[in-house]
Amino acid sequence: MSDLIEGYIGTTTERKKSRLPAKLDYFQSATGLFLALFMWAHMLLVSSILISKDFMYGVTKALEGSFIVEGGNPIFVSIAVAVVFIIFITHAALGMRKLPGNFKQYQVIKAHSKNMGHDDTKLWFIQAFTGFAMFFLGSVHLYIMLSHPGDIGPYASSDRVVSDWMWPLYILLLLAVEFHGTIGLYRLCVKWGWFDGNNPRQTRKTLKKVKWALTVFFLVLGFATLAAYIKIGLEHKADYGKRYVPTAQILKIDNNGRLA
Repeated sequence: MSDLIEGYIGTTTERKKSRLPAKLDYFQSATGLFLALFMWAHMLLVSSILISKDFMYGVTKALEGSFIVEGGNPIFVSIAVAVVFIIFITHAALGMRKLPGNFKQYQVIKAHSKNMGHDDTKLWFIQAFTGFAMFFLGSVHLYIMLSHPGDIGPYASSDRVVSDWMWPLYILLLLAVEFHGTIGLYRLCVKWGWFDGNNPRQTRKTLKKVKWALTVFFLVLGFATLAAYIKIGLEHKADYGKRYVPTAQILKIDNNGRLA
């Protein structure tokens, strides 16, 4: 009954305002911070293909727990993806609370933004739009990784990008992730007063410059990485499904010239 009363009047039976919205904001911030930092780490890992196929293969095996199990096991990837997927859905559900519930609310927010001409409000619109797009694009990618954890590697990933026609989705996902993530981190710093110092106004200007620098950096890195996978995928198209064999193993041949 107390929950019902609180739902109607916005206060508890003790006449105190509910702390639930603040707690939900905290969890939304925490899950958003985790996902943003995870995506940066993820981008650095997948961009290992820019160094070499062997290096990317080594990174893949490390993610499969090769330092724990001989040869690695994709189950480690599945577990990691499942955890990220749960946090991703949780963050999306918490974020939906802030979106307009109908067209009338959208008109009010849009008019308010236009009247104020406030850059941070415009950034919120971009974050809301990219977040909505990510809910669908990110879910597809995460489900594929969850159901096919072994299909990661120089050739397997490239085949997925080119032969499985995932490159259009990855382009859209890259744009949505990098804009949403960097805007989200900027807004977290402003919201919680991180790095405010003695001059919060100047700090906000500096944070905004850092935010755009990070957006450009990760977009350039992301498109360069995607281009590398597309190039490999096109070259490997005739051998679709064949897995990459690292140089060290190719050199280990027996007397008949076959792989040892």
